[in-house]
Amino acid sequence: MANDDIFDQVEGLFEAYLEQNGHRKTPERFAILKQVYSHEGHFDVDTLYEVMGKGEYRVSRATLYNTLDLLLDCNLVRRHQFGDQSAQYEKCHRVKQHDHVILADTGEVLEFCDPRIQQIKATLEEIFDIEVMHHSLNIYARKRATTPAQHES
Repeated sequence: MANDDIFDQVEGLFEAYLEQNGHRKTPERFAILKQVYSHEGHFDVDTLYEVMGKGEYRVSRATLYNTLDLLLDCNLVRRHQFGDQSAQYEKCHRVKQHDHVILADTGEVLEFCDPRIQQIKATLEEIFDIEVMHHSLNIYARKRATTPAQHES
């Protein structure tokens, strides 16, 4: 599915959400949505603010936070808190389920997908007679120190 098709879908979902919940449909909100869905990977509010400041719609941080709250509420954006870093966001409509490795020394976030996690979820559902709605797995790590012997290999 093309990115334009995905954006058309999320734009329609967001518009319907705003209408159903009595929120105004402002051009700034849709510009923020477009920027979020054109971004690859994670971002924080400061990064989004900087990018929006260079575009057609300059918005305040308050508008960004308010719009991100609306996007969170209608499940178009996911929020992460990786350690002491500021909150990170990512688009989540039609995005493959993935988990994260956070490098503690640099703050870099690596994404991975392992089918064994789905097996664990299925096992938990069976054992506890539950339905897993969603999950979040964050693994904190650091790069291994390179020893002189590793350089010789």
